[in-house]
Amino acid sequence: MKTPKWIVKEVKANEDYTLSLTFADGAKKIYNARPLLEKAIYAQLANLAFFLKAHAECGTVVWNDEIDIAPEHLYECSTTVGGFQAA
Repeated sequence: MKTPKWIVKEVKANEDYTLSLTFADGAKKIYNARPLLEKAIYAQLANLAFFLKAHAECGTVVWNDEIDIAPEHLYECSTTVGGFQAA
């Protein structure tokens, strides 16, 4: 079974509340997480120290056992960097 292109392989949380992402298909993208801060479920992310603890786990971005983001959303709603062309 082929790995879906939207599986998150690497993530780096940035101090401007963006996520630098690398996906299974090699795409490198930037996700703006600032709009999430307005949603109650993501309230903890407003704490920058907590936000910076983002890590890749099980194919997506997680902070703890309660907070994660759907990888499909990350893939579709991120901006591609570096001129990546999907195969």
